[in-house]
Amino acid sequence: MDALCGSKFWDSNLSVHTDSPDLTPCFQNSLLAWAPCFYLWAALPGYLLYREYHCGGYIVLSRLSRLKTVSGVLLWCVSWADLFYSFHGLVHGGAPAPIFFVTPLVVGITMLLATLLIQYDRLRGVQSSGVLIIFWFLCVVCAIVPFRSRILLAMAKGKISDPFRFTTFYIYFALVLFALILSCFREKPPFFSPRNVSPNPCPELSAGFLSRLCFWWFTKMAILGYRRPLEEQDLWSLKEEDCSQNVVHGLLEAWKKLQKTTARHKTAVSSGKTVSGEDEMLLGGRRRPQQPSFLWALLVTFCSSLLISICLKVAQDLLSFVNPQLLRKALVISNSAKRESPVGEIVNLMSTDAQRFMDLAPFLNLVVSIPLQIILAMYFLWQNLGPSILAGVALMVLLIPLNGAVAVKMRAFQAEQMKFKDSRIKLMSEILAGIKVLKLYAWEPSFLEKVEGIREDELRLLRKSAYLQAISTFTWVCTPVLVTLTTLGVYVSVDPNNVLDAEKAFVSVSLFNILKIPLNMLPQLISSLIQTSVSLKRIQHFLSQDELDPQCVERKIITPGYAVTIHNGTFTWAQDLPPTLHSLDIQVPKGALVAVVGPVGCGKSSLVSALLGEMEKLEGTVCVKGSVAYVPQQAWIQNCTLQENVLFGRALDPKRYHRALEACALLADLEMLPGGDQTEIGEKGINLSGGQRQRVSLARAVYSEADLFLLDDPLSAVDSHVAKHIFDQVIGPEGVLAGKTRVLVTHSISFLPQMDIIIVLAEGQVSEVGSYPDLLGRNGSFANFLCNYAPEEDKESLKEDSRPALESTEDEELLLIEDTLSNHTDLTDNEPVLYEVQKQFMRQLSVMSSEGEGQGRPVPRRRLGSAEKALQAAEAKARGALIQEEKTAMGTVKLSVFWDYAKAMGLYTTVAICVLYLCQTAAAIGANVWLSAWTNEAMVDSRQNNTSMRLGVYAALGVLQGILVMLAAVTLTVGSVHAARSLHQALLHNKMRSPQSFFDTTPSGRILNRFSKDIYVIDEVLAPTILMLLNSFYNSLATLVVIVASTPLFTVVTLPLGIFYVLMQRFYVATSRQLKRLESISRSPIYSHFSETVTGSSVIRAYGRSQDFQAISDAKVDANQRSCYAHIASNRWLGVQVEFVGNCVVFFAALFAVIGRNSLSPGLVGLSVSYALQITLTLNWMIRMMSDLEANIVAVERVKEYSKTETEAPWVVEGSRPPAGWPLKGEVEFRNYSVRYRPGLELVLKNLSLRVRGGEKVGIVGRTGAGKSSMTLCLFRILEAAEGEIRIDNLNVADIGLHDLRSQLTIIPQDPILFSASLRTNLDPFGHYSEEDIWRALELSHLHSFVSSQPAGLEFQCSEGGENLSVGQRQLVCLARALLRKSRILVLDEATAAIDLETDDFIQAIIRTQFESCTVLTIAHRLNTIMDYTRVLVLDKGTIAEFDSPANLIAARGIFYGMARDAGLA
Repeated sequence: MDALCGSKFWDSNLSVHTDSPDLTPCFQNSLLAWAPCFYLWAALPGYLLYREYHCGGYIVLSRLSRLKTVSGVLLWCVSWADLFYSFHGLVHGGAPAPIFFVTPLVVGITMLLATLLIQYDRLRGVQSSGVLIIFWFLCVVCAIVPFRSRILLAMAKGKISDPFRFTTFYIYFALVLFALILSCFREKPPFFSPRNVSPNPCPELSAGFLSRLCFWWFTKMAILGYRRPLEEQDLWSLKEEDCSQNVVHGLLEAWKKLQKTTARHKTAVSSGKTVSGEDEMLLGGRRRPQQPSFLWALLVTFCSSLLISICLKVAQDLLSFVNPQLLRKALVISNSAKRESPVGEIVNLMSTDAQRFMDLAPFLNLVVSIPLQIILAMYFLWQNLGPSILAGVALMVLLIPLNGAVAVKMRAFQAEQMKFKDSRIKLMSEILAGIKVLKLYAWEPSFLEKVEGIREDELRLLRKSAYLQAISTFTWVCTPVLVTLTTLGVYVSVDPNNVLDAEKAFVSVSLFNILKIPLNMLPQLISSLIQTSVSLKRIQHFLSQDELDPQCVERKIITPGYAVTIHNGTFTWAQDLPPTLHSLDIQVPKGALVAVVGPVGCGKSSLVSALLGEMEKLEGTVCVKGSVAYVPQQAWIQNCTLQENVLFGRALDPKRYHRALEACALLADLEMLPGGDQTEIGEKGINLSGGQRQRVSLARAVYSEADLFLLDDPLSAVDSHVAKHIFDQVIGPEGVLAGKTRVLVTHSISFLPQMDIIIVLAEGQVSEVGSYPDLLGRNGSFANFLCNYAPEEDKESLKEDSRPALESTEDEELLLIEDTLSNHTDLTDNEPVLYEVQKQFMRQLSVMSSEGEGQGRPVPRRRLGSAEKALQAAEAKARGALIQEEKTAMGTVKLSVFWDYAKAMGLYTTVAICVLYLCQTAAAIGANVWLSAWTNEAMVDSRQNNTSMRLGVYAALGVLQGILVMLAAVTLTVGSVHAARSLHQALLHNKMRSPQSFFDTTPSGRILNRFSKDIYVIDEVLAPTILMLLNSFYNSLATLVVIVASTPLFTVVTLPLGIFYVLMQRFYVATSRQLKRLESISRSPIYSHFSETVTGSSVIRAYGRSQDFQAISDAKVDANQRSCYAHIASNRWLGVQVEFVGNCVVFFAALFAVIGRNSLSPGLVGLSVSYALQITLTLNWMIRMMSDLEANIVAVERVKEYSKTETEAPWVVEGSRPPAGWPLKGEVEFRNYSVRYRPGLELVLKNLSLRVRGGEKVGIVGRTGAGKSSMTLCLFRILEAAEGEIRIDNLNVADIGLHDLRSQLTIIPQDPILFSASLRTNLDPFGHYSEEDIWRALELSHLHSFVSSQPAGLEFQCSEGGENLSVGQRQLVCLARALLRKSRILVLDEATAAIDLETDDFIQAIIRTQFESCTVLTIAHRLNTIMDYTRVLVLDKGTIAEFDSPANLIAARGIFYGMARDAGLA
């Protein structure tokens, strides 16, 4: 190199050992000038290749483009001028060094290349070229050194030695700078580029290189989010390449390729020679067949983005791909695989396992960076202090297992705490489900105590784990101090010549600070990797499951004239199970009506599944012609409007739609549903009765107008008269589907005579086929089948005949309404929580039907314009919404919420925490100032004297810091546990005292959410967040104090930087908070749609709508990704802005230290800069914690909101308690009594006045919605009077406390609700009664033998809702409760569906004997139970219609007579 330049290439005296460093001219002219050129040539091949495949049209030659080209050409001219000048010197006898020829040549050619690239980019449609921006930037940076040296040289010499080169260089510099500035601007969008049709395209697409680099394109959204809360429509649409459709497509291809390769490998292995046992042992066994690796598929798909970003986008891509991938699989998974992966597990794969990938993605770059950071830090430390650092590193390594042990212990506590939490939530959900019973029995205090007991255990563990957390905080704070202490201590003690100066001390401190972070992240990273690998295996296992064979049903070729043929078909549900159906031979002619009958479990539903291709075919052929409609045995209803359920993705044809509804008897239901056919149907059809669901499912099939209808026993879920209607109108020979091929599985014998063909199945084989008369004549299994079923059917038909013939359609509609209202038990069994919702819906229906009664006149309808129709539909939809939507909070959290939390913690505690943190920061500054003083001492004398004292004080200050932080953490723990207790207590007490109307209008899930999610946040998330926030806040404060103290000039920049930082913080927090909200709102629809799709997969496949459902799922994932992507971008944006502030702080701290180097001691400078280096991390952390705190403090707001709702009257009114032994007589009197369910609703009872004498037995009857149940609720003050009063023994019940009233009345409610506790607790939660009393009550209620047969006796555990007792037994337990109480007034809300006639008679007998002297009020559904009562009260629409003895009422031939006649009693 020296020969090339004719001078020295490197001179350390000039560059290193000097106050004013510089580089040699040779270095400047060679390496420094060539560096940008090397970069451009190296980047060129890759860039050209990339551009070859990514062309975006071409850009018109603009002024900007011309300027760029001109500056490139001028630079080329300048370089050539330099080259010719050298030649000119050579010609005129000079001897310029070879470098003066080489450099201008290299630079000139490179500038020409850059100019050509500018034009190439324009033709390929590149608006802003990153490659060129970096090139110009390098040119400017490399030219700064010669820029300075040439001026200094000229000033030193007093003249310019080479004016020509001097001039060309500065022209070059100006042009390069100009080119850099130009390249920062973006070109116009290219012609012929694919038009972006999305209404709100992502600005990243059109952003320039710098804007993408610094995330400036996001600023617009940050400002918008600051101005007003962001909404769904503000989010940008996803880029084309990020949409689920494209991402999944790429991944699916990679995965299928892998599966094929693996399958080929498997066949190769299996076709290979079989090896004998010995050989196999010798050869080490054959390779077991590989599973295709899902990880490899992921890498293949995302390798480019992995390499480019090592992860930013991958997080999002992963989620947007894994979920739909799982859905696609879930739609084609075979039945044997379905057994292995139930719905819950598949949804879990989606929510938890896919989420793990998301969470790991940001950590992926740490896999590379953590080891790198550790190695580099160790290397520099070794350079600085030599082997002494091993002591410090050893200490760090030793602390890892300590932290690990603490973590393990904390995890154990957490697992235990989760158990308590689960049992508390379970108990709460039971309380919410049975809240009415608790109120009626006045049992709230007992359950309150139970919940608080569990809560105390939970808080005890919480406190323990928080103390452990405090220990780990202590080690985290003490680590850097102790490590620095040991290292420096060893360094100073090993050799008396080792002098601790500023450079060694502060460089080491900074390096140890850097080392601390990766060492702390390491355990977290490892556990994250382990979790993700488990998730990866689970997803891979699921995706490798067997799929249904789409070819098992032949749809193209079929014998002419037939719709379905099966030839020698044998089918099984799974390969490892015996065949369910075997040797089937079936031919169904086109347009035939076929019944499939047979005993339970003979394979009727399996036959339908086989025709749909849902079963695995072992042999034979199945042919099905035309499109298929399928009605499953258990109706599958989507969570959308009723109309959408019927249309099922087809276009609306009003005529056809109306015909389908009419045929399926749904018009009467539409009248009653709050929003007609725009009523939103809850998940799994929760707000429809079983019969309605089945009819909606049937209407879907009718509307589809398919060629073949497979109806799997649709008539079993509906009442018999409705079944008849449906058969006549839809399925039968006269029905809407006449002429189509219909295969009907049925148990109903009455319809068989109308069938064309009957297929009789027995044990999975066809035993007989033929028409009805044929089969009867054969006396085969079909005739036996008739004998088995006929008795029931005869009873049915007898019942039918005893009812007067349906005179008009009105009566028929009424019957349909009854079918709607009949409480189908399928709901109550499966869904204890949803049961409440259903009951409430039934009540709404009953109120509506009562209003709708008697309006038999047809109402003339006027035609509506389309706009009005739309408006009406929207209104109907709003009316049809089942429950009010939950409000999402908007904007910033109010300060009052923070104040509430501070008060809940205790104000003294809050102040103490802040003071302790302040002291800790002071101690930390003290320790570092002490270190800086120690390093200054070295300058005075080249040896250090009192080392031990210096070390001692440093150690003391370090440990003091740790102790103060630990104290602060402990105080915070005590405070947060106190807050958690008081907030939960307030919430619980308020909910226990909320009126029944609150529970009727608020879904229990919403209340449970407060008790689970929000309380969890208050328990476990808030305190650590506050701890970290305080930590980073005080650290930032300390940094500022130290820098300002050591370099007072710094105050000048503090203000602008502070303002910029606060602005960033405000923009970020507002935007990120709302994006997070939008993200979580858009996430739940993905899961609910997914589980819905998995449940209904057979229906979806039957109707051929798999593609549509995949598309819907993709759309939902994309909607979620829009907020997710923006949220990730907001984090990056913040990172870049904070990084900028941090770098400014470091820059100015160093700059002012250099400016004031004559007046500052090196120790202080070291102190100032080492603090400044930590600032970026601290500032970033502080904003994150602030936004986390804002997001989480919302939990306090939500809990507070439900702790302040309106409560019912006090339980006990001290000044007015009833006299002991009240009520003595049991007289009940209603005086002008009116009541409504909630303010704003109609009156349910209107001006009721009646008197029941003590000891009377009164039956209460009336139509649905007449106000019977309301009357009993008023007696217990579940409903409070609108006007008038109720007096019991001449005492106004409104004057006494609720518990004084309710504990003196007894009710046997309609739905017998038990709690998961012992039988004793269910009978006597307060322990008021003796063992004998309880056994006597059980004896009387005929439960004695059952209970004594149980090993646990009275401690027999009832399961949730009393599921492990029959409904009759539960009713008897309620009777035993009443017998224990033995109060003067007994109310029976008689249960109909629950009890068989025998138990019913038996209960009546007990009431007549045991409650002989009591006043009994019975709401009767079975009139025979009240025919011997003293009097009967007939209610009609909330008023008294009749009130007299049963005999008199029958004689009067009024309403009661009509009811008795219908029941066959008159």
